Amino acid sequence: MKIDRMSKDKIFSPPIFSLQVRVYFQDTDAGGVVYHASYLNFMERARTEWLRTHGYSNAGLMKEFGAVFVVRSIKLDYLKPALLDDLLEVTVQIKEIGRSRMSLLQTVRRGEELLTEAELHLVCVSLESFKPVSVPEVLRNKLKN
Repeated sequence: MKIDRMSKDKIFSPPIFSLQVRVYFQDTDAGGVVYHASYLNFMERARTEWLRTHGYSNAGLMKEFGAVFVVRSIKLDYLKPALLDDLLEVTVQIKEIGRSRMSLLQTVRRGEELLTEAELHLVCVSLESFKPVSVPEVLRNKLKN
């Protein structure tokens, strides 16, 4: 498997999660090119479904642990445009998990063609205070396997 430019660092071995997303008219500008902010929506959708594969929804994290992941920063590189009606593959891969933070690598591809890649830093925060809290241990263990 080819490793993208942003993922040259040694990544521990959780599998890469993949979600197919179709580009709809609402995702594009008047010329049928995907609007830059739509990529953030595609990536958010993939992270949400990736979390579900580990047994948790965002609502479940809020209810069970009183916590939620928030985006602290994103480095996003747009390499080639996606177009109306394209079928895209959006991936999620863990780069690193700290006490209250997590770094992820995400890509958007059309077939084998890399369109967009991103490195995101998420922080687990308390719903009450929005201050950092530890990633729940049960979830941390699931994410590392």
